[in-house]
Amino acid sequence: MSSTALPPVVAVRSVTKRFGTTVALSDVDLTVQKGEVVVLLGLSGSGKSTLLRHLNGLETASSGSVLVFGEDVATLRGSKLRSLRGVVAMIFQQFELVPSLTVLENVLTGALGQLPRPRLGIRSYPKRLRRKALHHLDRVGLLQKAYDRADQLSGGQQQRVAIARALMQDPVLLLADEPVASLDPESSEEVMRLIREIAADGGLTVVCSLHQVDLALGWGDRIVGLRHGEVVLDTAAAGLSKEQVMEIYGKVATSTEQLEAIQTELGGVAAAVQAEEAGAAAVRGRRATARAGGDAS
Repeated sequence: MSSTALPPVVAVRSVTKRFGTTVALSDVDLTVQKGEVVVLLGLSGSGKSTLLRHLNGLETASSGSVLVFGEDVATLRGSKLRSLRGVVAMIFQQFELVPSLTVLENVLTGALGQLPRPRLGIRSYPKRLRRKALHHLDRVGLLQKAYDRADQLSGGQQQRVAIARALMQDPVLLLADEPVASLDPESSEEVMRLIREIAADGGLTVVCSLHQVDLALGWGDRIVGLRHGEVVLDTAAAGLSKEQVMEIYGKVATSTEQLEAIQTELGGVAAAVQAEEAGAAAVRGRRATARAGGDAS
């Protein structure tokens, strides 16, 4: 690397993560350069979500190091950690919207980190942020839904709201954790295409976890395959065949049905890790609900 080369946005070095006796990540290395769109591909429980959560400090490695923008994430506390999370946006599988709020107010919550105190109602946000939120809703094709309740939207529409909310942070790094796992195939393709277009327009670096091989091959610049917490593939997506990608799973599959059969067969460690991740997600959900209740009181 030349002395003028930019440092990587993400540098994961020899990271191992244990949940009790379960090893969720084992000696993982990952480097992501500015502007790359990287797909973490693997079965449920392979460690994809756990690895993503290390990149914004939601998890801390048992050993090894995670550097984002050159900062050792595990050492960040208080304002420094909030500052990092201010430019690292995350899109979740379950959308994490507040159902009773309007679409516009859900998007505005993406700017709460920029404000000195909690907000109650759309009018409590500065006009510049309201305009910005409407702009992002227009970008994701939902401007006409701005004043509808979030729970009145379809799953694909709710995920687009979540994307608009993430954009309110003006992120430099966008993390997406199985963003289309809850959607039908048509909505999945629309959402993934939208994320890709927004990333290209804004020069964002993207790290996205998926288990759908077809989507990964058609969407990412690079495929990083995980199996049982280990990186077993790291290669450019261009020219990669489905059969080659399926080596991640130690077998060859050419259809979603075969992939599901493999997932059922492998079970074991995957189920244990998935349970740990589900528990962590439930805790985050309860905290988000508590915060929403506090803001509304």
